[in-house]
Amino acid sequence: MQVDGVFSGGGMKALAFIGALEELQEQGYTFERIAGTSAGAILASLTIAGYSAKELKEKIKDISFDELVDVPITDRLFPFTKWLLLYFKLGLYKGNKLECVLEEWLQEKGVRTFAHIPPGSLKVICSDLTLGRMVVIPDDLKKVYGIDPATFSVAKAVRMSSGLPYFFIPVKIHGKKGKSVIVDGGVLSNFPIWLWEGKSGVRKRPIIGMKLTDRPERLPERKITNAITMFHALFKTMQQAHDARHISPKTSKDVIFIPMEEVEVTNFNMSEEEKERIMNIGNDRARTFLKRWKH
Repeated sequence: MQVDGVFSGGGMKALAFIGALEELQEQGYTFERIAGTSAGAILASLTIAGYSAKELKEKIKDISFDELVDVPITDRLFPFTKWLLLYFKLGLYKGNKLECVLEEWLQEKGVRTFAHIPPGSLKVICSDLTLGRMVVIPDDLKKVYGIDPATFSVAKAVRMSSGLPYFFIPVKIHGKKGKSVIVDGGVLSNFPIWLWEGKSGVRKRPIIGMKLTDRPERLPERKITNAITMFHALFKTMQQAHDARHISPKTSKDVIFIPMEEVEVTNFNMSEEEKERIMNIGNDRARTFLKRWKH
């Protein structure tokens, strides 16, 4: 059965999506279009490129995630300089290795730019801090930046969407109004299900979403006791407020909710056992979802 997909952000927690994908694929579901944010954009791009969940499981066995953090050479030699890097470069780690690995994996399936995938099959969410707006790639490339999507790297778009603020150095691209600083799409829309629903809520085909939280009505209240917890709550509210408007009780039935509160977003030193455990959770959640899903 052909469906449209929506994959949320969530860093290393998104390994659960591979398990969920495996269950969906085994039960005969294929994604015609996928919208993704941050880590969700990574899985979305690889799925649209033609990777199966089983292939992705093999891929992650052969890679060390902490290498993708891409620590600058100056930080390795002089650890105290990392805070200067944060001040001047706006992030602690480069993230170039992540983009290179994605580029390599996508090219193995014949994908380099958006010209190499079916038109409209992939939507990647980014946040343009310079223009103060959400950007959907490839849709907004021509309109906002004067860039032809056919020449734009899919790996670059995904790297832009995955630029966790303060952690990764933001990507900068030149547009019609000058240079723009691009960060994680999750700042403005961590679950862009609205992309596959028309203004009247009409869908082209059934939608299956994957979200790395509990259901909206089950999310716990945040305890704010100091400036740090207030900043964390502020950031989480920014992430969820936009998407909450589009996750009604009617829409919730189409979402595989995978709570992963005990897993750190930036835990790049995960053991093989932990990776397998997280993927198994996704697999179990997808199986339970499909038993009750009515499309």
